[in-house]
Amino acid sequence: MSRADRAPLIPEQRHQELLRLLRSSGVLSIRDLTTALNVSHMTVRRDIAALEKSGRVVSVQGGVRLADGTGHAPPRERASRAALEMPRKRAIAETAAGLVEDGMVVFLDAGTTCQSVVPFLAARQDLTVVTNDFHAALALCDLPSVHAIHTGGEVDAASGSSSGPLAARTIGTLNIDLCFLSAGSWDLTHGVTSHSTEKVLLKQTVMEAASSLALLADSTKWGTVERFRVTALDRLDTVVTDAGLPTEVVDRIMEEGPSVLRPEAAAG
Repeated sequence: MSRADRAPLIPEQRHQELLRLLRSSGVLSIRDLTTALNVSHMTVRRDIAALEKSGRVVSVQGGVRLADGTGHAPPRERASRAALEMPRKRAIAETAAGLVEDGMVVFLDAGTTCQSVVPFLAARQDLTVVTNDFHAALALCDLPSVHAIHTGGEVDAASGSSSGPLAARTIGTLNIDLCFLSAGSWDLTHGVTSHSTEKVLLKQTVMEAASSLALLADSTKWGTVERFRVTALDRLDTVVTDAGLPTEVVDRIMEEGPSVLRPEAAAG
């Protein structure tokens, strides 16, 4: 079946296809996009305007390019992710740890960025840390002053974590002061998204149980989208990211409601 015979894409599908094409080519002309998407120049310009408003693309003379800080979806396997962007993750983790006060019950979501928070909690007193991440739980064993709780649940060997209804039941028994939420994908339009409904269930259960929500996400994950929505950005109290996220994007995020903490050293 030729492209002309296919059913027309809805705007969201066109936006994702346009971003996919840009990730492959870097910069594309309006003419290239009208041909690739089989739509009019006006439609392409409207799509570009919508994506530019959300901070994912930048118009150039006669075409468009990805915005700085618009990332590619990271690998899902823990071993592949562990070594990525470590200076950013450490800077984000150290800044996030500044939100933790003595006596709190804190949730650390699965992921290498949240795990990086653990060493910065050593000086806290009377702290309880809840996590669904096995690597974070092992790291907490080196902090005897911290009371650690693992959620249990269905094991995902690739990510080194657990999730699903059993993990959600554990969360339902706890009063959490501060939730550190991780994100493999996030943007302005879709908020935080995930590839797994089991992970969405746990994240949303923790969000309901927590008094304060902080998203820890580096700028390389900005502008990527998975199929399942976790939360809109306006549900968050704080976003901790790095200096790689453009200032105009930070401004748009703060317009949604959350404060943004962005350590300058995190861009290196």
